[in-house]
Amino acid sequence: MAFSINDLNYEKDSKERMPWEHYTEEFQKADPAEIAGRLSIPYDEETKQLTLKFLGTVYHISWPDFQVTHEKDDMGFYPLEEMIYAKILTIRFLLNGNNSQGSGRFKTYREMPWGEVYLRQFDGRCIKRLAFTYGNRLKDFKGIMEHIHAAPVDHGDIAYQVEIFPGYLIQMILWEGDEEFPPSSQILFSDNFPVSFAAEDMAVMGDVIIGSLKAFLKCSLKKLRTGWDLFL
Repeated sequence: MAFSINDLNYEKDSKERMPWEHYTEEFQKADPAEIAGRLSIPYDEETKQLTLKFLGTVYHISWPDFQVTHEKDDMGFYPLEEMIYAKILTIRFLLNGNNSQGSGRFKTYREMPWGEVYLRQFDGRCIKRLAFTYGNRLKDFKGIMEHIHAAPVDHGDIAYQVEIFPGYLIQMILWEGDEEFPPSSQILFSDNFPVSFAAEDMAVMGDVIIGSLKAFLKCSLKKLRTGWDLFL
């Protein structure tokens, strides 16, 4: 069954239209050992759990029922347990993805195969959303990125690199606004993304990451307050 961005009703956020049942059925039919071998991730035959790192957190995913739990860390928010978009992206990656490393080059969404088809949606929901939410809040953006252990990169006024799945890297770049120009942003993908992801996946992926930033900010501020309380 082909995955269409319309399945996620990208413009209206209608969760009811997501083909979740289809993907869970496909997952139940899949061979977890084959998934683990193809993606080079651990699989425990005894507990029937796959182990996968997603946005910096290590998750355990049970087969065949796709129950997700996380290993204890300091993130405080766990999108793979909380966000249906993240679950669909992950189950599709498990079913169709491949172990891959990029060449070190990064590409814009437009440069990806079929990227222009969903460019308008990606630009509105991801690029503009990132710019206008954090383009004049670089300190908050920095705090979030440090909280999720993202790596700083030398682009724009501030930029960080995150690993969404093992080997698949995303760079988020911000230019601060001023009196003459509004803030702007760019999101780059490591050049191996087409090995495992269609343009539709990548559009929703950007939405998942940016949608998680607010929750991560709350967690980072809470951790900071706790640290000050202990200091005092």
